[in-house]
Amino acid sequence: MNGKLLSDNVLVLVEEPKEQKVGSIIIPDTAKEKPQEGKIVLVGPGKTNNEGKIIPMSVKVGDVVLFEKYAGREVKIDDQKYIIISQDNILFVK
Repeated sequence: MNGKLLSDNVLVLVEEPKEQKVGSIIIPDTAKEKPQEGKIVLVGPGKTNNEGKIIPMSVKVGDVVLFEKYAGREVKIDDQKYIIISQDNILFVK
C-alpha cells in the first residue's frame, strides 16, 4: 500500500460481521450494526502540539482496537474496506 497518513490518524482494517440469519429471514445490510473493531494497518506520525513538537502515537501497526461506532471515514483501497479514524476515537486496544 502506497501513501502515508497525516497527524494522529490510523488506517483500520474493518472485519465485516457475518451475515445474520434468523430462521429463513436474512437481515439486510441497512439493519446491521456498524463494526466497531478492527486491526491497525497504518499509523500517522502523531499530533503536533502548540510548540510544533510531535506527540507520539499510543497505538502501533498490528494492534486490534475498538473504536467509537460512528467515528472516522470509510474508504476502499484495492477492493478492501478500511476506516480512517483519529487516535482520539479509539476506546480500547486489545
